[in-house]
Amino acid sequence: MSAAPFLTAVARVITRHKLYTIRLHTSSYTAVKAMALTLVSSNKCFDGFQKVFEHDSTELKCKMRFGIYLPPKAEGGKCPVLYWLSGLTCTEQNFITKAGSQQEAAEHGIIIVSPDTSPRGCNIEGEDESWDFGTGAGFYVNATEDQWKVNYRMYSYITEELPHLINSNFPADSERMSISGHSMGGHGALICALKNPGKYKSVSAFAPICNPMQCPWGQKAFSGYLGSDKSKWESYDATVLVSAYSGPQLDILIDQGRDDQFLAAGQLLPDNFIAACTEKKIPVVFRLQQGYDHSYYFVCSFISNHIKHHAKYLNA
Repeated sequence: MSAAPFLTAVARVITRHKLYTIRLHTSSYTAVKAMALTLVSSNKCFDGFQKVFEHDSTELKCKMRFGIYLPPKAEGGKCPVLYWLSGLTCTEQNFITKAGSQQEAAEHGIIIVSPDTSPRGCNIEGEDESWDFGTGAGFYVNATEDQWKVNYRMYSYITEELPHLINSNFPADSERMSISGHSMGGHGALICALKNPGKYKSVSAFAPICNPMQCPWGQKAFSGYLGSDKSKWESYDATVLVSAYSGPQLDILIDQGRDDQFLAAGQLLPDNFIAACTEKKIPVVFRLQQGYDHSYYFVCSFISNHIKHHAKYLNA
């Protein structure tokens, strides 16, 4: 079946409020997983479609939502995929409604997938007590502490489950993936690329948390999710990971607002990451943008540059 009829059939079934069941056959899973996608919304945008789907996650043991922009080229064949990881307190909605990425994605024929930032509704004691830990703050790690380890497995969700889901249901080219993100999501994008050499064609970030072991946000999250053993922390810290990186060359693009309040507060620590990249001779373009803060006004000002950065590799 060609890509376009396949997508039409999926939309037809889901818009009747039924579940479309997909069987995944992948080497990463020991058994066949049956998954269902439910269409939450669909809006035409730059001749493509911005959609939101819900599904039952096997990694997170809860319902999850993700946004997916399907460019016009997806009607006729497979397209590369850019995964976008959002920051603290965000859902899948922040990026798709505020970043203004769809026009550039349509032009370059890139699918953009924007998942939620944490499990939701897991009824874990304390998950809703603070804005920078628990709900909306999964930090893209696989938790090891008893209270969190069943549900808070965002790293595996992003790098394994979600790509399998996307590749099985949409005209996505599984050999052409890149990753980007903002703040906590910038941290997530960097560690996913560094921990999986060759998996992603390119990586970029907006105001990423570059050295979480050394900042209050990261110390709180890592202590809660990973416990006191700092050797576990190191496996999710971009500055530590880049110091040991030995995979294919990465071309990293980072934009940082000069007037970012969290930069001034010592939460982001990009200088540490840049120094580690320089030591390892890993190319990184770091742009300190005068007058910009940490908001999506900053992200939407430079998202076009980032999509072009990824298109250079995804469409090579």
